[in-house]
Amino acid sequence: MEVGGRRSLLHILPCVGETIDVNTADGVADSYLARPGDGRAHPGVLFLIDAFGLRPQIERMADRVAAMGYVVLAPNVFYRAGRAPVVSLDGLGDPERRGEVFGRVMPLMRALTPERIVADGAAYLDRLEEEAGGGPVAITGYCMGGRLGWRIAAAYPDRVAALGCFHTGGLVGDGDDSPHLGAAAIDAELYLGFADHDKSATPAQIATVEGALRAAGKEFRAEVYAGAAHGYTMADTPAYDEAAAERHFEELTALLARTVAA
Repeated sequence: MEVGGRRSLLHILPCVGETIDVNTADGVADSYLARPGDGRAHPGVLFLIDAFGLRPQIERMADRVAAMGYVVLAPNVFYRAGRAPVVSLDGLGDPERRGEVFGRVMPLMRALTPERIVADGAAYLDRLEEEAGGGPVAITGYCMGGRLGWRIAAAYPDRVAALGCFHTGGLVGDGDDSPHLGAAAIDAELYLGFADHDKSATPAQIATVEGALRAAGKEFRAEVYAGAAHGYTMADTPAYDEAAAERHFEELTALLARTVAA
């Protein structure tokens, strides 16, 4: 079932952020935790990073979400390769060197198997629920983070009330472990803000994702941000699109308000 509607959250709170360690089955994930500084309990949001890793841009975005009244956990999902920053963005702005950056990123992404994502997701949700004082929580994911969030929401449907996926690709694959095949397991309300002309989320793939969600009777809305490139929310990359990024914050604010806001 497709859903719509927007609602602004006008209360902006001062927030505090810190680096914490989250224990997982495979080690320790250094993470950024942001929360309102009012000392009150607030709902939890799991912030799943893009392929360029945990860095100041992610912390700024997490702070902005926290200021709307949420406890936000942004884990370094590449913790098996080291503490953040794991990925150097040196050369990203140079078209001739951009391939170097993706060459550093791809092995990290491939190492995040579905089994590892689900196991790590349990640890992230445990810590977030502890910090937020209970659940269920919301997930917001960017680029590959949306794909990670999809798998976590499918694995723990009773713990995830909302899932926002922004410039997310790779939801449709060739194998029997393709994320879209798990649509029926998700109980969260979904919002998907796809990037225009995204090779990892083609019109045919988007239609497949929408079809899987409709067939499963899920609450969702999917939109393509016209003219916005893959990575449009990330102000430290050439793909950044201010208008699209602000639209994403509007949609995320409305999704959180409908599902987990106190």
